[in-house]
Amino acid sequence: RFMSPTDLRRHMRTHTGENPYQCKLCDARSATAQNLRFHMRAHTGEKPFQCTQCDARFTMPHHLKSHMRTHTGEKPYQCTQCDARCSSTSDLKKHIRTHTGEKPYQCTQCNSRYSDKSNLKKHMRTHTGEKPYQCTKCDARFTQPQHLQGHMRTHTGEKPYHCKQCDAKFAQSSQLSTHIKKHHSPQ
Repeated sequence: RFMSPTDLRRHMRTHTGENPYQCKLCDARSATAQNLRFHMRAHTGEKPFQCTQCDARFTMPHHLKSHMRTHTGEKPYQCTQCDARCSSTSDLKKHIRTHTGEKPYQCTQCNSRYSDKSNLKKHMRTHTGEKPYQCTKCDARFTQPQHLQGHMRTHTGEKPYHCKQCDAKFAQSSQLSTHIKKHHSPQ
């Protein structure tokens, strides 16, 4: 039930999929004028909602509210199929896909499918060649932040992966795995 016909019409768009508000700078469309205003912040870079605990800033108030749960540890959303709890409804939806096997995000280049949008975005870099993560010490660039993180160890000399069977230390987890297979696995 709704207080006004306008609120009912806005709600009905969740069922019809109608998105009458078009961004003038890209192809994005929104169901409400407010959501279009929030979308425009992606173009302007405006992030008016700031966390009081850290320097994080957000374009939308509900993103800040979800973020605050990283500080409080609150996880109010419970999976109905297991004991998992999530801090946001979007995280719960992603989690539920581990039970259903649903992969709604499909690559337009090779038809690979993913359970969440961020994994599709990472995959698309294999087609575009985009490498947005750049080393500050050399010209190396990477498609994933964890690849940059691993690369940075070549500059720092850090070796956080330790063999439990000998004193060997490695910069990459894959190097440790190779070491264990070569030196400590039964032949």
